[in-house]
Amino acid sequence: MNIDNTQSQMRKGVLEFCILSVIKQGEAYPSDIIEKMKEAKLDILEGTLYPLLTRLKNAELLTYRWVESSSGPPRKYFSMTEKGETFYRELESTWNELANAVHQLTQNSTPL
Repeated sequence: MNIDNTQSQMRKGVLEFCILSVIKQGEAYPSDIIEKMKEAKLDILEGTLYPLLTRLKNAELLTYRWVESSSGPPRKYFSMTEKGETFYRELESTWNELANAVHQLTQNSTPL
């Protein structure tokens, strides 16, 4: 088995939750999201982020507004909708249950 592939699949499984977590903290520009993800050691490429943001927007979990920029084209800032807030709370609950279960299994395991 390839550990890199397994690690990549684990990260992909939590990307949407992490992106929503960043946006939940306040309106965010995509490069801000990328930076916060890097700070958390969850590197994400623009080519991965933008399709996820589009999917979340199309699912009505996110909305955006254009802000004029003095140094280039207008910027798109994303924020969470009410539907997104509800979805986030459900994801957070699922994450907590999953994290607790994994912690219990990995910390309390006894050899067979």
